Amino acid sequence: MLSRHAGGAQASLGALNASVQLPAGAGWLRRLLAFTGPGYMVAVGYMDPGNWATDLAGGSRLGYLLLSVILLSSLMAVVLQALSARLGIASGLDLAQACRERCPMPVNLLLWLACEIAIIACDLAEVIGTAIALKLLFGIPLLWGAVLCALDVFLILLLMRKGFRALEAFVASLLGLIFLCFVVQMVLTHPPIAQVLAGFIPRAQVVTDPTALYLAIGILGATVMPHNLYLHSSIVQTRAYPRTDTGRREGLRWAVTDSTLALTLALFVNAAILITAASVFHAGGRTEVESIEQAHELLSPMLGVGIASVLFAVALLASGINSTVTATLAGQIVMEGFLRLRLPHWLRRLITRCLAVIPVVVITAIYGERGTTELLVFSQVVLSMQLPLAVFPLVWFVGDRKLMGPLVVGPVMKTLAWVIAAVILGLNTWLLLGTLQGWGT
Repeated sequence: MLSRHAGGAQASLGALNASVQLPAGAGWLRRLLAFTGPGYMVAVGYMDPGNWATDLAGGSRLGYLLLSVILLSSLMAVVLQALSARLGIASGLDLAQACRERCPMPVNLLLWLACEIAIIACDLAEVIGTAIALKLLFGIPLLWGAVLCALDVFLILLLMRKGFRALEAFVASLLGLIFLCFVVQMVLTHPPIAQVLAGFIPRAQVVTDPTALYLAIGILGATVMPHNLYLHSSIVQTRAYPRTDTGRREGLRWAVTDSTLALTLALFVNAAILITAASVFHAGGRTEVESIEQAHELLSPMLGVGIASVLFAVALLASGINSTVTATLAGQIVMEGFLRLRLPHWLRRLITRCLAVIPVVVITAIYGERGTTELLVFSQVVLSMQLPLAVFPLVWFVGDRKLMGPLVVGPVMKTLAWVIAAVILGLNTWLLLGTLQGWGT
C-alpha cells in the first residue's frame, strides 16, 4: 500500500516512490551508483537551448571573461538543488506537496499557475532547440521539425513503462553523448589554457562593462530552472533508503553527492560552449555570433574541420530530447502535488507539448527563423520571472524545523540560501527590465 502524508497527499510519484532498491552492506562505490540518477535528470535543465544561446553570445562577444559567471551560477545551482533534495528526503514531500500543505489556497493557485507557465516556457525552448537541431542535421524545415516534436509523447510512454532506472539510464546516456561531443570540440578548438583558467577568476569588467553585465545577468538569472526544484525534491524519494533519521541522513549525503557530480558535468558543458565561442568566433573577429544557427554555420569553416558543426548539432539534439523527459516528469509532479490531480502520462505530455509546439509553428510560419530566435529569448525571460516563486518557498521550507525535523538547515546555510534567493530575485528583475528596454543589444 502506498504511504500517505498527514495532509492526505499520496507519496510523491506514487508507485515509483522507494521503488529503486539499494544494495545492503555494499561498499561506497555500489552505494553511490545506486543513488546515481536523479542528479543527472536535474542537470538536463542546466544545458538547455536557452543556456546555449546565452553562452554563445557571451563567448563570441567577450571571450573568456564570463567563465567566472558560469562558475558562480553553477555553485548557486549546487546549493539550491541540495536544498531541494533535503526537502524531499527530510519531509517525505516534494516541493509542490509542501506548498499545498503549508500555504493558503490562493497562494497555492498562484504558485501552481506560475510553475505551469514555467514548464511551458521551458518546453518552448526545447521545441525550438530540437527543431533547430533537426534542421541542421537532416535539413528538416523548422516548421515541420516543431511538429515532429509532438511525437516525443511515444518516447516518454515507452520509457515510463520500463521503470525509473531505465528513464535515468536514457537521460544519463544522452548526457554522456553531449559530454563526449564537447570533449572532442575542446580537442579541436585548442583553447589557450592560461586564458581559460584566467576566465574563471572574477574581474571588475563583468560589472563595469554594460554588455558584460547584461550577459552575466542572463547567465546567472536564467541558469536555474524553476521546475528542477520541484523535480529534484520528488525523484530523490525513488530510492528505498530507510525512512528513519539515520536512513534519511545517509540518503541525503548520497543524493547531494549525486547532484553535485551531475552539476559539475553541466558546468563543463556550459563552459565548453562559451570556450568554443571564445576560441573560434571571438578570436576570429566574429563577435556578432549569438544564435545557434550562426554558430553551426561558421564553426566548421573557421576551424577547418567538417565534423565540428555536426558534433555541435548532435549535442543540441540530445539536449532537446533529454529535456522532454524531465519536463514531462516535472509536469506530473507539479500537477499531482498542487492539485492532487492525476492524468495519464501521455495526456499530460500531449497537452504540455501542444502548448509549446503551437506557438513555435505559428511564429515560424509568420516570421520565419528570426521569429523563433526571439521566441527562444522570450521563453528565457518567462522562466526568469517564475524562478523566485519556486526558490523562496524552498528556502522557507528547509529552514522550518517542524517540517524538516533533524535535517533542518543550520543558520549559516539558511543565511546563504536567503542571500542566493535575494540575488536571483534581483538579477531576474534586472534581466526582465533590461530585456523589455533593449539593454545589451
